[in-house]
Amino acid sequence: QVQLVESGGGLVQAGGSLRLSCTASGSIFSINRMAWYRQDPGNQRELVATITSSGSTNYADSVKGRFTISRDNAKKTVYLQMSRLTSEDTAVYYCNVDAVRSFGRAAANYWGQGTQVTVSS
Repeated sequence: QVQLVESGGGLVQAGGSLRLSCTASGSIFSINRMAWYRQDPGNQRELVATITSSGSTNYADSVKGRFTISRDNAKKTVYLQMSRLTSEDTAVYYCNVDAVRSFGRAAANYWGQGTQVTVSS
């Protein structure tokens, strides 16, 4: 019943910036951890950044200092601001959310459909 819709992907020149958005909808009581992952064809999906319900963030070493994850609880949206992009950042980016559907229930994990980010050199 929880759906995640991602947007903001596209083609960008190396050194440029891009902002990804992921909005949750459906029957949601609350959202706990939110995260972004990325995956190249044939490669394993890797964790890029996480943000807790209290706003604490963590980043992969490869993006630390260049990417910023944030959230808007009123909009049920998580963002990934990407700066100083390189060709190594080219991948499909997926949002991932731990959401509680109703009061008293345990959180469940949900994935977005992914959005393509291509960085040209």
